[in-house]
Amino acid sequence: MYDLIKEAIVDDDAAIELSKMDKNVVEVVDAISELSLEDTMKLGMKFKRFPLGCDLTEAVVGTCASDLELMELLGNCRLSDMLGLPIHICAYAFADIAEKHGMRGIEVMRKVYDSVDVPLDLDHFGENGPMRLPQNIVGCGGECYNKGPVYTECPRDRIHERLIDKEKAESSDKEEWVKLSSSVAINLTSEQTGEGHAAPYREAVDIADLAKKYQRGLEAIMFIGDGYDDLITGFEKAIEIGADVFVLEGGPYNAAKNPVEAFAKAVAASRILCPGKVVGTNGAYERECRVGLRSGLNVIITGFPKNHHGYMCGYEPGTARRGKFGLPRIMQIMKEEVHNPNVQVPVLKEDLIPLTTAIKIAGRDYIYPKKIGAYTVGDAHWATLINSKMYKNLTLKNDLNDIVNSVNGNSVALLGGRFLSWVIANELDKQVDEIIISDADPWVQRMTVENLQDALDATIIPGDGDVNSANQADSSIISSTVLGISNKILNKVPNAFNIV
Repeated sequence: MYDLIKEAIVDDDAAIELSKMDKNVVEVVDAISELSLEDTMKLGMKFKRFPLGCDLTEAVVGTCASDLELMELLGNCRLSDMLGLPIHICAYAFADIAEKHGMRGIEVMRKVYDSVDVPLDLDHFGENGPMRLPQNIVGCGGECYNKGPVYTECPRDRIHERLIDKEKAESSDKEEWVKLSSSVAINLTSEQTGEGHAAPYREAVDIADLAKKYQRGLEAIMFIGDGYDDLITGFEKAIEIGADVFVLEGGPYNAAKNPVEAFAKAVAASRILCPGKVVGTNGAYERECRVGLRSGLNVIITGFPKNHHGYMCGYEPGTARRGKFGLPRIMQIMKEEVHNPNVQVPVLKEDLIPLTTAIKIAGRDYIYPKKIGAYTVGDAHWATLINSKMYKNLTLKNDLNDIVNSVNGNSVALLGGRFLSWVIANELDKQVDEIIISDADPWVQRMTVENLQDALDATIIPGDGDVNSANQADSSIISSTVLGISNKILNKVPNAFNIV
């Protein structure tokens, strides 16, 4: 495994081989532990490329805290929605705010759901529904992050107190919370020697089962811990429980001898091991955020003032404390560390709409975790967005049947080679003899051609530019849902069928 991983840093074919094979967690972690930091970062970024991994970089924002007014919470959510940032829901805070207004927690959840289109990511949710915690927890100033590593136990020695009677009083609403969510987070740190930090594993299993019941995305939160045994346990448990997304917590929960290098290696290993190809962090000091982004990190969870994620990412010991507004800082760190001229950093609403369009055209029967060839169609984002109001309210100009019915003849050129082209090609496989794939990115074109050659009966041909590809085919389809790109192609190939 070490030799293959070492090759994959510089060899595309080795990376492709590694992406397709069954992986052993210990072997992957062992191999990456032998790499230099520079090679680790190169490997992680290699596996952030389409379709080896998700190539988006995203901020997810916690909008709530127990001592916010309802109006402040709703305003925070509206602002997040305007930007297109998924909302990370701390369920205990929603329930606390509801209690102050004589409401049930689910009523606040519904108000937020009705107010926004972006995905809702549910956290701090247990076997009774929203966890309820005493004031000394919900009002914590963030001592552990402010004091810095190494974590041994909460400085106040009061995790994990629970107000079980309050939880049980609203337990009948439990499934409704999940139905309104796009994804659900579970915490595995109790299995990583973090018994004092998180709920018991049985609650993670219970919530994971509920998320799968309603086809919601599942995120597994784990510590970096010692950077080896703890991390292996986290990965193995996450895969066992069926997680789609790996969420890594560093900060004071990174007890490795070299915490920056350990964080990078955890991200790189996650890139290779994570089933849904999306790797995030819910807590990481600035130096960890930066090296994580250079190693292929997709998501940083941040927060509005008073929300604990506001200080848990992007700050350093001595400055990380409650009250910080982490979002602007995280956005700037992302801008400085991620240089991708083809993708906005972080992803905003104007990027989510075309992605959601592609997902809606494909439909639930095609998208992740379903596969065409060796790869899933999309990643965990696809499973999340399909459960958002953005998806529900989106009106398509053309559905998949319209696209397929536009084709006349025995050959078709698909102009744009990302995931949606796979779905269209699969639908056309029994209708045409030849499918030409054209994409401006040679890597995207190569990966799509090779994957479809193995999966379909039709002859799959690499294109030679959009115009030449269209000239060789009986019909042409612009398979990009990004309006600027599709219009640019349409100007060159005016007879092509434009799906948006």
